[in-house]
Amino acid sequence: MTVDTKTSANPNAGRPRVVVIGAGFAGIAAVKGLRGADADVILIDRHNYHLFQPLLYQVATAALSPAQIAQPTRAIVRRQKNCTVALGEVTGIDTARKIVRGHTDEIAYDYLVVATGATHAYFGHDEWADAAPGLKTIDDATHIRRRVLGAFEQAETCEDETLRRALMTFVVVGAGPTGVEMAGAIAELARHTLKGEFRNIDPAAARIILAEAGPRVLAAFPEKLSNRARRDLEKIGVEVMTGKAVGNCAADHVVIDGETIPCRTIVWAAGVQASAAARWLGAEADRAGRVKVAADYSLPAQADVFIVGDTAALTDSAGRAVPGLAPAAQQAGKYVARVIRARIEGKDAPPPFKYRDDGTMATIGRGKAIALIRGFGFGGFIAWWMWGVIHIMPLVGFRNRVVVALDWMWSYLTHARGARLITAPKDKRADL
Repeated sequence: MTVDTKTSANPNAGRPRVVVIGAGFAGIAAVKGLRGADADVILIDRHNYHLFQPLLYQVATAALSPAQIAQPTRAIVRRQKNCTVALGEVTGIDTARKIVRGHTDEIAYDYLVVATGATHAYFGHDEWADAAPGLKTIDDATHIRRRVLGAFEQAETCEDETLRRALMTFVVVGAGPTGVEMAGAIAELARHTLKGEFRNIDPAAARIILAEAGPRVLAAFPEKLSNRARRDLEKIGVEVMTGKAVGNCAADHVVIDGETIPCRTIVWAAGVQASAAARWLGAEADRAGRVKVAADYSLPAQADVFIVGDTAALTDSAGRAVPGLAPAAQQAGKYVARVIRARIEGKDAPPPFKYRDDGTMATIGRGKAIALIRGFGFGGFIAWWMWGVIHIMPLVGFRNRVVVALDWMWSYLTHARGARLITAPKDKRADL
């Protein structure tokens, strides 16, 4: 992190300093909310880009390229004169000294916003991570893309029929939105996009398994919509296993409900764990590692520290648990910016945070999706179309929206996926 740290002088001299950790949905919303404020804003992230995570699975299945769902952070805030971007990784926070620690230096703050997101949770089996990667970053997506595309390439030249079947078996663990979308996209890739491109294998013969320990897919939706999603998945060739827990993940097999299934590609979508923020702050956390915060997203007993997004656990003023969704993170970031501005300007604080639920959606495949909007549930083409519009419009940058919209429509009309490049670092586990 290369920025004037102010640690050798009074950190409160001049304008107050607001340090925001994390350039995800919540962090970017907080920074934008402080545009024009009488404060110096420093945005810290270990990556130099903001990532639109809801479309990561489309990178992992070759529908989009990474550049289409990411935007350089400096380009986003280039016109925000009170914001400085610092590329670096945070290693700790000293609330007593009001310092954010990095590997090589420290940055002082007057107000701190922690928006460091979440990572994969393997429920005490971290040894599964290599065999069953999750999907949270661009690196994750390109890694999974290599595994998926590489499996078909290896199957094409494989002479051992047993090994070939294992190569063409794809297992997605967890039937939440990410798992359902990922399984559906792999099925579309195998049955349509790759059709006619191989000589020794039929990609449509691939076995795609979606495993869920709970009783149904997309459990956050009403049962009627959940059942519809399951039927749609099965129609496009996904084998849905509900009520069956995963017992082991290895490089060459997965164990589901006691059954050993040979495979070479496993995608983990079964759970998330909050970042290390609770440990950094010495704060109380829930079972998922999310920091328990006050009604204004501040840390109890540390009113100048705010935790937002997937890192925070909050029940809002309406008594609802705020979900770990992109819209909720954006709303939280904007709200915290209002709280900080009010304090800087000596105004009354805004009322306690209240989450605005604009609806929840999940896509299953081409022309198939389900939606729950203000209590009204529906599915089919209209839900799929709405899902596409809602996911394209928030993309940062006009060019990104146009390019993704065109690719989305072209893919719908032709089943084509233009990002089928095996570019990730070589994965020795896939080279059999």
